[in-house]
Amino acid sequence: MGRVSAIVGVVVCVVACAACTRGGDTASSGSTSGADDAARTIAVYLARDGKVAPVRRVIHAPQEEAVSSALDALTRARPTAEERSAGYVTAVPPRDGDVEVAGGVARVVTGAGSLSRLAQAQVVYTLTDLPGVERVAFVVDGREGRPLTGHDFEAETPQILVRSPLPGETVRSPIRLEGTANVFEATVSIDVRNARGAILERTFTTATSGTGTRGTFDTRVDVPARPGDVTVVAYEASAKDGSHLHVVEVPLELTR
Repeated sequence: MGRVSAIVGVVVCVVACAACTRGGDTASSGSTSGADDAARTIAVYLARDGKVAPVRRVIHAPQEEAVSSALDALTRARPTAEERSAGYVTAVPPRDGDVEVAGGVARVVTGAGSLSRLAQAQVVYTLTDLPGVERVAFVVDGREGRPLTGHDFEAETPQILVRSPLPGETVRSPIRLEGTANVFEATVSIDVRNARGAILERTFTTATSGTGTRGTFDTRVDVPARPGDVTVVAYEASAKDGSHLHVVEVPLELTR
């Protein structure tokens, strides 16, 4: 069993961009192939309005140390001033602990006491995005709970969760948008707006399931615009009056 020593403080989802398929259309991959101290873009699962919400961070570590480096970095990192103003917080209190990974299960040994459901969701979403981690089990006072996945935290997951691209990333058109949704008839509406708020593109995608069951979506959105700041807005259009429900905004920089 390989032990990855880490301080489990805040918890956040690590995505080594070169090692995963999503986000492949971003202008920078977030990692440098062959470099032992490669810069890696990671997604940090903070919380907003009581639900998990990913934000962007960068670490410098080889692949085999990505978990410990990410957790160490995230235990020191709290929401930035800009993130705090946007409502981001973390439910995971700073504490010491270990992470052991074997057979696809990450066993998180907390230093003392149990974590709240929201804090557990942050941990689970973080670690199950890592290569080789499929489930997370929490070990509290020597007692190991059952392995968990994101499916165990529907109450802590927003109706629309955009997992890629991450806020602040540089992207090219078409913008690849990936995530999960639990919305009416599985329909996720998408707007792309410029810095002045004007709509550059309006479209939609369909998740693999909806109306009470969470599904996944993976779509590309063509943006007929010059390079600059844009915001992808994902939402459910109300069947009653067309109003926007469960709105998620992802600010990005569009490049050629």
